[in-house]
Amino acid sequence: MKTKKAIRNAGAALIALASIHAWAQPGASEALAASNAAAIAASSGMTAKNIRTPNRALRRKVYAEIVKHKEINAGDISVIAKSGAVTLDGTVVDGAQIDKVAEIARGVPGVMSITNRLSVKKPFGGQ
Repeated sequence: MKTKKAIRNAGAALIALASIHAWAQPGASEALAASNAAAIAASSGMTAKNIRTPNRALRRKVYAEIVKHKEINAGDISVIAKSGAVTLDGTVVDGAQIDKVAEIARGVPGVMSITNRLSVKKPFGGQ
């Protein structure tokens, strides 16, 4: 009787573990790392303001580096930074600029990973 119960519990644990692994999305490890860093910071007594301040500073640094490149319209790009994980979102006018923006962001001190969600948007009247 006890053996059956132990096997049933072990099977349930394996199914739960497999389903968690199956639902993991691309980039989820970065989000998990960022949330873990926030949890560690919170448990060490850091306030939400103390967590947001470095994120905002990193976001500003990345954006400032992108703006330096006049061929890229930085007004159509948003930058989100969380514990060194940077997400780039928005549009550019040329496919080569997608990689260029990611390369610029990687060069900023403090950036640990990049999630690039940029897409190409042709200007009005463009072919």
